[in-house]
Amino acid sequence: MELLMSIVIGVLTACGVLMLLRARTFAVMLGLTMLSYAVNLFIFVSGGLTAGKGAVLGRSDIYSDPLPQALVLTAIVIGFAMTAFLVILAIRARADLGNDHVDGNSGKSQEDSA
Repeated sequence: MELLMSIVIGVLTACGVLMLLRARTFAVMLGLTMLSYAVNLFIFVSGGLTAGKGAVLGRSDIYSDPLPQALVLTAIVIGFAMTAFLVILAIRARADLGNDHVDGNSGKSQEDSA
């Protein structure tokens, strides 16, 4: 199970970084979202992967660690707010610039725009 989780975290991180390197705002937003999913999964897995541990008091003699769960819940809320802010920022940049490139250019070289 640890091998599967490490592969999933690695793939999400690689895809997130690849999407961050794109020149379009939507791809950058997807990259940040994938990267935040990878970090959330990493924090959650850091609490340990053992079956049969109770998450509620009184249900089991052995309990799971609640700290990674609380950290991931907080990260999900912050990530949602960040994504909403990025969507509004991308819409505003698209309206002001007329394109959705991160650098503000429409893919033209510096010589073409001069």
